[in-house]
Amino acid sequence: MSVSYALLGLLEQDPAGGSHGYELKRQYDEYFGRDKPLPFGQVYGTLSRLARDGRVLAKGSAPGEGPDRRLYAITEQGEREFAAWLAAPVAPEAHLQSLLGMKMTLALLLNRPADAYLDSQRCVHIERMRELTNRRRSASFVDQLLIDHALFHLEADLRWIDLTTGRLDRIAKELKQ
Repeated sequence: MSVSYALLGLLEQDPAGGSHGYELKRQYDEYFGRDKPLPFGQVYGTLSRLARDGRVLAKGSAPGEGPDRRLYAITEQGEREFAAWLAAPVAPEAHLQSLLGMKMTLALLLNRPADAYLDSQRCVHIERMRELTNRRRSASFVDQLLIDHALFHLEADLRWIDLTTGRLDRIAKELKQ
């Protein structure tokens, strides 16, 4: 699901001109897929679904090496859905950094308030920590250990959020080079 929103965000960078799948894949891999590049089939499958659902529009084609490349542009519906996704905090869970990082990167690329996103995410994490801490009080010993594990992950996410918030200007500058 996050691939769809990442592609919408990348398309929003150039809403008038549009982008083709090769360019979107290159950008995705540069920003989010360093360790796991996005397969071409997934790019085009995702773009087809986004077009079917009215979030992107095929805008003709552009010449390239080989066959002409179809250009895609984000629609108003796509912009609204992307903005809602970007603004919504993610449910705290283990191994969340990649999605948090994706949202923060897209917000910075699009000159959106990444600090506001990170602040709302911090609030959701703190609330989840309160819930777990309350559950821990009456939990069995084994359940306490599992809750501790979840709390440690949430605490690490909070440290990452704080560290990232303090470096947003530097990250934005690096992304726009």
